[in-house]
Amino acid sequence: FARQDVRPGLPMVRRVREAIQKEEKQKEANEKNRQKSVKEEEKERREEVLRSALGNENRGFALLQKMGYKSGQALGKSGEGIVEPIPLNIKTGVSGLGHEEFKKRKAEEKLESYRQKLHMKKKANEQAADQFRTRFKNKQEERKMEGDLRKSQRACQQLDKQKDIDVPKEIWYWTEPEEEEKKDEEEKEDECASSEISVSEKLRLLTAYLREEHFYCIWCGITYEDAEDLSSNCPGDSAADHD
Repeated sequence: FARQDVRPGLPMVRRVREAIQKEEKQKEANEKNRQKSVKEEEKERREEVLRSALGNENRGFALLQKMGYKSGQALGKSGEGIVEPIPLNIKTGVSGLGHEEFKKRKAEEKLESYRQKLHMKKKANEQAADQFRTRFKNKQEERKMEGDLRKSQRACQQLDKQKDIDVPKEIWYWTEPEEEEKKDEEEKEDECASSEISVSEKLRLLTAYLREEHFYCIWCGITYEDAEDLSSNCPGDSAADHD
């Protein structure tokens, strides 16, 4: 008895391989029997003619030969002309003349519009970033001025009390009162709220008061002897002057 291959799965592999081969043969047969379209036949004939060189049966080529032209020679009296024929540009589409140029111009306009949109978006992002940096810088400056104002209020309250001044010249010249004192000062604060003053203006006014009344500079942290000592030794009446 002849030995038989009884490995598991082998018959299935053979059937799959045979089915693939049968399908490929069927595709080849269909491709051979398929009738070519008119355009495909025209294209094949045109390519075949273009691949073949002109012969003596061509009247134009015969005239060139009578004038001394040889195959492969450049045109012209001195041989400075072209060697290969001018290539054909066959138009196979149904669009009218100038349609390709119109499509090209439309594509360029679309590309230019897209570039302008990108430029405008980039410009808007840069402006937003600049505005954020400006707001952040202003916030930092505002927080710094608020800190200088609180520092000036504490110094003013301490110096005023050293001169036995029990009531500040302006309610905001001193630091915020304690809870029990706030109740007594509510009416005064309401009156002050009606005429709000900016932090920078408060700092300017309080700095001037400290210099005139106590000869004190919050940025130097020194109480000078008199106005002459203050004016001669203190750089100025603002943080920028001291910087």
